[in-house]
Amino acid sequence: MRNYLGKMKGAPVSRGTPCWRDALWSWIGAFLGMAGVGWISSQSIEAHPLLMVGSFGATSVLLYAAPESPLAQPRNVLGGNVLSALCGFATWSLLGDTWIAAAVAVSTSILIMQLTHTLHPPGGATALIAVIGSGELHELGWAYAFFPVGAGCLLMLVVAVLINNLARHRRYPQHWL
Repeated sequence: MRNYLGKMKGAPVSRGTPCWRDALWSWIGAFLGMAGVGWISSQSIEAHPLLMVGSFGATSVLLYAAPESPLAQPRNVLGGNVLSALCGFATWSLLGDTWIAAAVAVSTSILIMQLTHTLHPPGGATALIAVIGSGELHELGWAYAFFPVGAGCLLMLVVAVLINNLARHRRYPQHWL
């Protein structure tokens, strides 16, 4: 029991001085990625408010601030979000927008992402949004997984490839598949 509780103390962390150049590259990437998604959303009459999916904020953190992370690689970003959106919509179709549906959607999306090697933490939010989202989102049906989720992820991935590789010390992606 003592060993179990001892693990909860954590370990000391040594943090160096933050690199303002790296933070600036992250800001530029996140701004351009989200601005691109927002601009396309504003140009689309049918899906105007829908291209801006809440989980894209967390995807931006990974793509532009932690591009070396295994969770930020293209397979994870696109596969994790699209599979989670499909899982979320399927769950909503079967169970509605209840608290149990939310729990089933998030936990099942994690299971699917782990089994397909597409783990992407924002995918859990993508599945949750499919359950608790608006009527307008639910009207999209299965298409939610491809537009807005797939299209938005593709746009952010293009920006991530272009911006992250402008910085001399960054390389993105680490791998494609």
